[in-house]
Amino acid sequence: MKAFVTGAAGFIGSTLCDRLIADGADVIGLDCFTDHYARAIKERNLSGLAGHPRFRFVESTIRDADLDALVRDRTHVFHLAAQAGVRKSWGHDFAVYTINNIEATQLLLEAIRGASALERLVYASSSSVYGDSVSMPMREDALPQPISPYGVTKLAAEQLCHLYHTTCGVPAVSLRYFSVYGPRQRPDMGFHKFLRAVIRAEPIRLYGDGDQTRDFTYVHDAVNATVAAAVRGVPGHVYNIGGGSCVSVNHVVEMIARVAGRRPVVEVDPAQPGDMRHTYADTSRARAELGFQPQVSLEQGLQAEYQWLTGVL
Repeated sequence: MKAFVTGAAGFIGSTLCDRLIADGADVIGLDCFTDHYARAIKERNLSGLAGHPRFRFVESTIRDADLDALVRDRTHVFHLAAQAGVRKSWGHDFAVYTINNIEATQLLLEAIRGASALERLVYASSSSVYGDSVSMPMREDALPQPISPYGVTKLAAEQLCHLYHTTCGVPAVSLRYFSVYGPRQRPDMGFHKFLRAVIRAEPIRLYGDGDQTRDFTYVHDAVNATVAAAVRGVPGHVYNIGGGSCVSVNHVVEMIARVAGRRPVVEVDPAQPGDMRHTYADTSRARAELGFQPQVSLEQGLQAEYQWLTGVL
C-alpha cells in the first residue's frame, strides 16, 4: 500500500500512520499544525516515525500543497484533516470550519479524481452529522440533521465525497466515527480533560446533567476500521464506527474514579449549544462489510488513556 494521510499529526491520524507503517505501507503524511492546540503535542505524536524510511512528512495546508504530485502514485488516501470541535464552530469561527472541512475536501477530491493508481479514499466523518432527531441506534440510512455548524461541515464534506464517487468514479468510503478516545486524544476532548483533572487533583467540569450518553470508541478500534475500509469498504458506502459502549457521562465519571483510584470532584455547567443528547451506533454494516468488531472495552480504554496521560503531563 502507498498511502497519503491528511491530518497525520493529529490524534487519530498519527495513530493510523503508526499502524500503516507497522503493516509495511509507504506513507506520506500531511499536516499544517493549526493552532487548535499546541504544536508540540502534534510533533510528539509523530516522534516515533521521525527518520523512518517509509514515512515522509509534509507540513502544509491542503490548499497550499502540491496535491497532484502527492497523490499521483498513491493507492490509498486517508482524509482525516479537519477543524475539530463542536463548541467553537459557532459565530465568526465558522469560516475556519468551511475552509478546512469543506473547501479542503473539494480540493483533495479534485486532485485524486485523476489519480489512476487510487484504489480507495477513506474520509473521516463524524456521528455529529446525525443530530438529535434520529432513532436509536443510529443507522447510516437515517436522515442526518446536524445541530452544530461543525456537524454541518462534516456532512457537507461527506456529501462531496459521495458526489465525486457518483459523477467522477472516485472510490470514496466515509466513516462516521463515534466519540473516539484513547492515547494521544486532543486536550480539548472530554476524556482527556477529565483524566487530566483527576491526575492534577482538580475538579471535573460537566456540561449539563451528565445523563447524556455517547457511544465511545477506542482509537485503535477506530484505526482498525479505517484500515479495513481501505481494503474492504464498498465505494459510495458510509459506515458507522462505534465502540459498542454507549454509556452516560455520569457513568464515565464513576469509571474514572475506579481507574484513578480516587473519586473526582464534579462541577456542573449548563449544557452547551450543539452538544448532542445521545449517540449510539448501529454498526451492523461495518461488521458485515468491513469485518469490524471492537476489541477494547470502555474501562480498558480509559485505563490505557490514563496511563498514557500520566506519562506525558
